Amino acid sequence: MEKEIPKKTGEKLMLILMFTLIISAMSGLMFNIVLPEISEEFTLSISQVSWFSSAYALIYAIGTMTYGKLADRYKLKNLLTFGLVLFAIGSLVGLVSQTFWLALVGRCLQAAGAAAIPATAMIIPVRYFAPERRGSAISMAAVGLAIGSALGPIISALIVAVAHWRWLFCIPLLILLTLPFYRKYLQDEEQVASGKFDWVGGGLLAGTISLLLLGVTNGTWWFMIGGFLTLVFFVVRIRSVSEPFVQPKLFENKEYTLILTLAFLINGIGFSLYFVSPLLLADVQQLSSSWIGFAMVPAAVASAILGRKGGKLADLKGNAHLFFLASGLLVTCFVLLSTFTGSAPIFIAMFLVFGNVGQSFMLIAMSNSISRTLPKEQVGVGMGLFSMLNFIAGGMATGVYSLVVDTGSNGHWNPLTINPNGFIYSNIFFVLAALHVLILLFYFFQFGRARRKNIQLEG
Repeated sequence: MEKEIPKKTGEKLMLILMFTLIISAMSGLMFNIVLPEISEEFTLSISQVSWFSSAYALIYAIGTMTYGKLADRYKLKNLLTFGLVLFAIGSLVGLVSQTFWLALVGRCLQAAGAAAIPATAMIIPVRYFAPERRGSAISMAAVGLAIGSALGPIISALIVAVAHWRWLFCIPLLILLTLPFYRKYLQDEEQVASGKFDWVGGGLLAGTISLLLLGVTNGTWWFMIGGFLTLVFFVVRIRSVSEPFVQPKLFENKEYTLILTLAFLINGIGFSLYFVSPLLLADVQQLSSSWIGFAMVPAAVASAILGRKGGKLADLKGNAHLFFLASGLLVTCFVLLSTFTGSAPIFIAMFLVFGNVGQSFMLIAMSNSISRTLPKEQVGVGMGLFSMLNFIAGGMATGVYSLVVDTGSNGHWNPLTINPNGFIYSNIFFVLAALHVLILLFYFFQFGRARRKNIQLEG
């Protein structure tokens, strides 16, 4: 009977978490389609207004790691309560803002609060589900993200069609509805860590991330150098104190470290689907913000419908099988986008279906793989680091993509593309397709062959 209660609790929590992720995903993506509108209103460049996304991702990343670390020490329900309330406060600040910078402050407060959500989404499947059922549980989180991604553009398009874009800050307030349920169903888990919290180490990590992101987005070497120096201080710190922010032995787990590195690269590439695609639709297809939202809906809907299938595939056939399938879908998407950049919006929308479903499957495969490499005492910080690097990848990718788009291009690297207005977008997706092929080959030689040997030995 004692085992049945956690099982039922886990299922209820995943349903609540799905709704939370829907609202969170909507909040994270809704502003992407109005960046051109924000740029025009405040007479700013795309790289400047991209801070609406990159600053959000930066704070989200740092906060995710911090919440994950704290979750090993404090009650998850209390951390989540604090985060969701702060998320709502940021939404109110953004709603009443009259300047770009105040709206940006609202986004930053949103991110500081919302960072509790991915930490929760990674920890609940690990704490409440056995390894053989974890893929399905993680897929429910992926479905929540996909549904939010589907609804986000629709709601955003409807709102900006009849009201100012600032009203997009209203939607996240709905997340407060989940608080009573989290307070009820989250158990008072026994904490596996104790002692002092290494705020100095956390500050050094935050400084490293901030400086590196500033260096990438602004193309400033001094920021990059400062970031690497701060990283050195962070490494020295965690190796010299008894209770560091991150235990160095975590990185002695070679499988964890390798998958973490791959996940960072893959998520940076995959973020192009949510950031570059709206710019492509606005610049080449000349779509308004509202129509851009509708054009991105089919891909998100497909991810929501097929997300649970990805989790079941991971449980039945293994994470490597799902990884190969996801890679094939992503490469297909990028090749099509690179080749047919100037196609009608309906074709772009169909190409994005391959990419969004592939990225959803990839998230499940990576999350499930990483969760199985971690011992109990490292779950919170390990999964928090995984989520943090995902959003760092998104923040850095946003800065890089915006700078590349602002630079433009007069030539094309894909010989099959013919639309000169879309050369820069064709080049971006062409490079991303090539990078994914290289990652796929590396993964095959590192993990795929080992999986085949295991199957042969079991046979």
